[in-house]
Amino acid sequence: MTESSAELVADVVASAAAASAAGAAGSWRRATGIAGAAIGVLAAGAAAGVAIERMTVGRGMRRRARLALDAAGPYGTLRGTPGKAYADDGTELYYEIDEAEPDAGPNVSPRRRRLFGRKAPAPVTVVFCHGYCLSQDSWHFQRAALRGVVRTVHWDQRSHGRSGRGVAQTRDREPVTIDQLGRDLKAVLDAAAPDGSLVLVGHSMGGMTMMALAAQYPELIRDRVVATAFVGTSSGRLGEVNFGLPVAGVNAVRRILPGVLRALGQQAEWVEKGRRATADLFAGIIKRYSFAGRDVDPAVERFAERMIESTPIDVVAEFYPAFTDHDKTGALVCFRDMPVLVLAGVQDLVTPSEHSEAIADLLPDAELVLVPDAGHLVMLEHPEVVTDRLADLLTRAGAVPAGATVSGYGSTSSTAQPR
Repeated sequence: MTESSAELVADVVASAAAASAAGAAGSWRRATGIAGAAIGVLAAGAAAGVAIERMTVGRGMRRRARLALDAAGPYGTLRGTPGKAYADDGTELYYEIDEAEPDAGPNVSPRRRRLFGRKAPAPVTVVFCHGYCLSQDSWHFQRAALRGVVRTVHWDQRSHGRSGRGVAQTRDREPVTIDQLGRDLKAVLDAAAPDGSLVLVGHSMGGMTMMALAAQYPELIRDRVVATAFVGTSSGRLGEVNFGLPVAGVNAVRRILPGVLRALGQQAEWVEKGRRATADLFAGIIKRYSFAGRDVDPAVERFAERMIESTPIDVVAEFYPAFTDHDKTGALVCFRDMPVLVLAGVQDLVTPSEHSEAIADLLPDAELVLVPDAGHLVMLEHPEVVTDRLADLLTRAGAVPAGATVSGYGSTSSTAQPR
């Protein structure tokens, strides 16, 4: 990105801040397009802006194309047995369970036995934790591949997906913290998987949630968790991420962003209108901060866009400060004595792969997998790589029933580089 484009980004954010200072409804009406641009960046999981490419196709045609992709894409359609857990502040947390199918026994083929080896693994529940502005559906490909193979739990973080708005935030005006998310995960485990061994899988904020669980409940990790996967996440120092911007652009955005977010969160109705009015702009920003490749399935891109669009602006604003405060490096020691997968997209602008390398450095026995042509939503962009490495992790943990086969469920790719 050029220095001039960074200045343009700073101007966009500054204009939104000026509108918030004015406070008048008329100013907000004029600023909704600008606000939508600024919020699109944040909803994509980033803390900065990006230069916007010109759109050359008619708006009506693009709208029809989005509707067609919504109708044709199967992504996010998988459903399991629903359940509810309740956080310590009363927030309702929604989860779904996919049960494992019965062991096929001696009639399975030798090839399948070679794939997973162990004949009588301990009963295990694999728990998937999603990231910021996403939902449990972000694990669509991995869920499809593992369905029936092993018991899985997919849950929505507070204020995301089908879970309720955070009670502490709406009633008591308390800030969201990563520690709170760790306690939320504990409530889900108590309800959906109270017994047996666990494999924890987390993307971005979901990985941070797992670290917070470990920091507060180290005995749970020691006694029940048999393997862990950290995908595109960080144990701290997120305030240093530059989001692909030059220094001048990063400094400008960091200076203005906190006030802009607070103001936008207080004007949610107008900002949501702005987001809808700037849907094409929004889609371009999401693509830049979610994916790195040029040949991503348009239906997958639209699927990611829908998930991010569904996160209300006040939730975006509410969660953002928690990331700069996040530091759970000390909790990683809890995961030392188990199989661990650390996986990241090399071109991730939101949680750069260097953060995954730092996690792997503290877990020397972990498998570190870097995917060169991948951005932040690596599990959607390269599902076959993520699924393959998860299947291997489950094998090492003895979590997969005899004779089960994990489908590749996604295009074949050889771009992963284990280290």
